[in-house]
Parts: sequence; C-alpha cells; structure tokens
Amino acid sequence: MTEERVYTIVVGVDGSPASREALRWALWHAGLTHGSVTALMAWDTPLIYNWEVPGLEDFGTTTARYLDEVINEVGGRTSVPVSKEVAQAHPARALLDAARDKGADLLVVGNRGHGGLTGALLGSVSQYCVHHAHCPVVIVRGPQ
Repeated sequence: MTEERVYTIVVGVDGSPASREALRWALWHAGLTHGSVTALMAWDTPLIYNWEVPGLEDFGTTTARYLDEVINEVGGRTSVPVSKEVAQAHPARALLDAARDKGADLLVVGNRGHGGLTGALLGSVSQYCVHHAHCPVVIVRGPQ
C-alpha cells in the first residue's frame, strides 16, 4: 500500500500586510485541499568583502521567533499542518528552492504594490517567482 501524497503549499512570509494575507489565503486553500503549508521567512545580509558580520546566528533566531508570531497571529487555531522554515538567502531564491525541494503544488506570495498604477505592478520577489517557479504561483493582494 502506498502512502497518499499530501497537497503542499509554500508561502512567503515577511510580516507585511500582503504576506499576512498570503498566509491566510494559503491556510484557507490548504484546508479545502486537505493539504499542508510551509511558511517561509528569509533573511539576508549584504555581501561586504572581507568583513565578518558578528551575530549572524542572532538574525536567524530573531527571524524564526517573528515567523512564529505571525503564524500564531494569522493562523490562530487552524487545523492545517504548518511547518516553518527560515532561510538565509534572497527571499525569491529561498521560496523557489523550498517549493522545489518540497515538491510544492503551489507557491503563494503577497503583492507588495503601492496602490494606484504602481499597485498593479508586482514586487520583485513575486515577479521573480512567477517567472521561475516550477509550480503554479498565486499572488495575494494585501488589504486595500
């Protein structure tokens, strides 16, 4: 007997209103499909040649703590299985890698537009994901 595959959603979370809506939507959709959600938050430091940046592990710990807070705030008492992932990488690259590594059925990101004409445009992370993901991508607009 083979184990049944679970519908998998990877969602990018950065704490912005749009990413909170993306997480909310991903949890709702996973509930409909009896799927699971991987919430990913990425952090990165600029490359400075020959400089050692002290305390890099603190960035990861702080990011993980913040991701927990956002998931608890948005997800509340969801019955959807949620795993958390923190990555030290550019957000778009981290999302694409996670979606590929987990065999994601769907990648969900928020739209960080500014309203008006620029609000109709995609942010750099969502645009990159749309063009390079190996699975469907849903872009969720933040609260208006």
